[in-house]
Amino acid sequence: MANPLLQVQDFSQSIWYDNIQRSLLDKIKQMIDTGEIVGITSNPTIFDKAIGGSNDYDHMINEHLQKNPQMSTHELYEALVIEDIRDAADLLKGVYDKTNGEDGYVSIEVSPDLAHDTQKTVEEAKHLYQAVDRKNVMIKVPATTAGLSAITQIIALGINVNVTLMFATQDFFDVAEAYVKGLEQLDQGGGDLGSVASVASFFISRMDAAVDKLLPENSELGGKVAISYAKDVYQKSLEFYSSDRFVKLQNKGARIQRLLWASTGVKNPAYRDVLYMEELMGANTVNTVPPHTLDAFRDHGNPGARVDKNIEEIGSVLAKVKKLNINLEDIASKLKEDGIASFSKSFASLMKTLEDKKHNLNEKKK
Repeated sequence: MANPLLQVQDFSQSIWYDNIQRSLLDKIKQMIDTGEIVGITSNPTIFDKAIGGSNDYDHMINEHLQKNPQMSTHELYEALVIEDIRDAADLLKGVYDKTNGEDGYVSIEVSPDLAHDTQKTVEEAKHLYQAVDRKNVMIKVPATTAGLSAITQIIALGINVNVTLMFATQDFFDVAEAYVKGLEQLDQGGGDLGSVASVASFFISRMDAAVDKLLPENSELGGKVAISYAKDVYQKSLEFYSSDRFVKLQNKGARIQRLLWASTGVKNPAYRDVLYMEELMGANTVNTVPPHTLDAFRDHGNPGARVDKNIEEIGSVLAKVKKLNINLEDIASKLKEDGIASFSKSFASLMKTLEDKKHNLNEKKK
């Protein structure tokens, strides 16, 4: 029986793995080698679980502190994370070369505490890009007001960007504009447009989880709202990237900023566990998939190009949502705030974990 994950490529979608941990690198290499995944994403929550929820990193922490007993907690965090990201980038280098820079990326996020500071976000993006020192790394920047300005500056520097925490239709337009402005500045500066890539991460299941609470019991809209919303954004992306403005850049080597479907693990147990993977599959998209959803799709996924199907249903679903006085833009705005807060909480938790591990190691030395 054919592996459904390999069949996804027939529909021009890329599967990235939304997880990383030192002990998983061998497994990740195997998934890359078999062609199941062609990219990796990370975030503060993933690293909090990886470092705080295992002993995988204890020997590395010990080694770093032996070399530099005065190393700060943040420096220690960076040393651990950058090593993982660099190793993952090396595992993906073959994919990056084979696809001419279309895939083969690993993403690392700027500190969530910088979500509302443009200049510090740009500075950290430059720092992380130089520290990892791999062409196939993407710097994750949130789609906040400050983040949008940072995205333009970072793209203009020729640094790959994964824009994260997009929930609203307006987010798409704002992010696409920031990306194109960055390309235009890169072009004006004599840069190589073909050397930079970007994805726009649109979050799915969190939207359904929020909307489902507002729907009437047993509503026909259950499990359809986030998909319809995302499909509408996909249609708008097709229009945006066929504009004369972008085509001029494309003729100089610029790439479309692909939509990346994030948060595609189903939160409602009543829904098919691979619902979002199946319904949002289609050309020029990426799906970053959590481990349990990847395993489920490998087992019983049904590949097929569906992101541009049932277009007439989109308007009907969104109209019914509006009739119920459910404002998706307001929900999206709240979800973005919650997402930033959640990542900040994870980052703080990780810092405390590392501080505790440092303290325990120092105590053992006494």
